[in-house]
Amino acid sequence: MMKRLALTPGEPAGIGPELLVRYMQNASNHEVVAFADPELLVRYANRLGLSLRLREMGDKPNSSKQNELTIVPVTLPFKEDPGNANPDNAEYVLNCLDAAINACVSKECEAIVTGPIQKSSINAAGIDFTGHTEYLAKRTNTSCVVMMLATDELRVALATTHIPLRKVPDTITFSHLTRVIQVIHNDLQNRFGIHSPRILVCGLNPHAGESGHLGREEEEIIIPAVKMMRVSGINVSGPLPADTIFTERYLKNADAILAMYHDQGLPVLKSHGFGYSANITLGLPIVRTSVDHGTALDLAGKGIASVGSLQTAIQMALQIAHTSSEKM
Repeated sequence: MMKRLALTPGEPAGIGPELLVRYMQNASNHEVVAFADPELLVRYANRLGLSLRLREMGDKPNSSKQNELTIVPVTLPFKEDPGNANPDNAEYVLNCLDAAINACVSKECEAIVTGPIQKSSINAAGIDFTGHTEYLAKRTNTSCVVMMLATDELRVALATTHIPLRKVPDTITFSHLTRVIQVIHNDLQNRFGIHSPRILVCGLNPHAGESGHLGREEEEIIIPAVKMMRVSGINVSGPLPADTIFTERYLKNADAILAMYHDQGLPVLKSHGFGYSANITLGLPIVRTSVDHGTALDLAGKGIASVGSLQTAIQMALQIAHTSSEKM
């Protein structure tokens, strides 16, 4: 069945708007709905010498013809300057995101695909913002969400997301870990169609704590959490040393790896598939995927940034939305 996806281009001075314009140069059998300023997208199309026709969103999804994009207008207060993020446009970025979230909650769209946001610019505007993942959780009143990046061959979920490294050990509690593992298990079943997901858990410390000699978090928190989830029927193992868990020996027996913090797991995934992976938020009542990269201000408006991750994020959103609808 034809799907309708909500898409937010993100930072207007970054590469998000132009990637969307370039993606829409090809026809598709699904409908992408941009929640953005129409003039912003037309200006990017003109900069790149590309054609772009905009249409209003109808009652039912319609496939997109070449160079055609459905738009829900959101007004950009200040004209973009590619490469230079303007904090005065921060509220616009969040307004686009809010409108797209509402469209998914109301079932007008079946998934949301988000472009990259310049977090520093939003914070410079006086708005406390740590990332899409946390914002989506708050906007949908979801108590526990999990950030996971995925390629066709590897899925890496995170026990903690955008927090300082010194705060990680205090955040990894027994109750938090058990909830995270449960969310991963549930979404691998319901969003990815994996009947009995196999989850491997990284240790926090070197050598997974070396039986407590290199840190007590494994002995006191991670091992008890894993044991509890195994008793509940979830196929989860660990903790395993992070320096070996990503080898073929372990990966061939895993549907997802749970890393303890952002830079423990994501460098490995991005070294395998940067530009062709997608960020997926697990645990939400809506489907959300995103690109695996930032705003790349230095590339904005030049037409040289790769569209690969946006293509992957859209394709994964379609697949997850399809699997989710079958489970309903």
